[in-house]
Amino acid sequence: MRILIDEEKLSFEKAWEVMYNTFSYTNHTVLPEALEKWSVDLIGKLLPRHLELIYHVNHIYIGQLQKKFPGDGEKISRMSLIEESFPKKVRMAYLSIVCSHTVNGVAALHSQLLKETIFKEFHELYPGKLQNKTNGVTPRRWIHCCNPDLSELLSDTLGGIDEWVTSLDNLHQLVPYATDSNFIQKFIEIKKKNKARLQKWVKEHTGFDIPLDALYDV
Repeated sequence: MRILIDEEKLSFEKAWEVMYNTFSYTNHTVLPEALEKWSVDLIGKLLPRHLELIYHVNHIYIGQLQKKFPGDGEKISRMSLIEESFPKKVRMAYLSIVCSHTVNGVAALHSQLLKETIFKEFHELYPGKLQNKTNGVTPRRWIHCCNPDLSELLSDTLGGIDEWVTSLDNLHQLVPYATDSNFIQKFIEIKKKNKARLQKWVKEHTGFDIPLDALYDV
């Protein structure tokens, strides 16, 4: 918002619209003590303009809370972006919630706990804003799309792509092939072929020659 207002000369309202529709907030913990709180004094010394904007956002936000919960000073104080402690602190997680179009946890249970515990009042204030986005990658992307040769080997061995891409548990059927020399050889050849592709890419982009007979951690 500072960049949009001070440098790009947008109005506060337009800057807010751009920012709000750009950012979402991913939360990784339900432990209140793990949510960051930054000293108002520290921010004021290092980033005075940012603190000014934070206070302006909080002023508008508090006004909305007062309309929503008239007379409930304790609730408004609990939900404020500024913790009236000594020293005063900015509740960074609350700031992230208010300034983002969506908030998500990283697993279904985690996301549900956010709604029921530390962010319960925000869930009530912004119905539908707290969502779930399970952390991780899908087999169809990580194996089927990125490693087509391995995908083909798995499909040939297990009886078709639907046998494992749509049901990853079916990969347990590979256990007997762990000692199958034919399967092992094909697997090793695929790994070597992929290393050769990476070796070629690294050479083209950096000029470095990396060895094929090495353990890659990429």
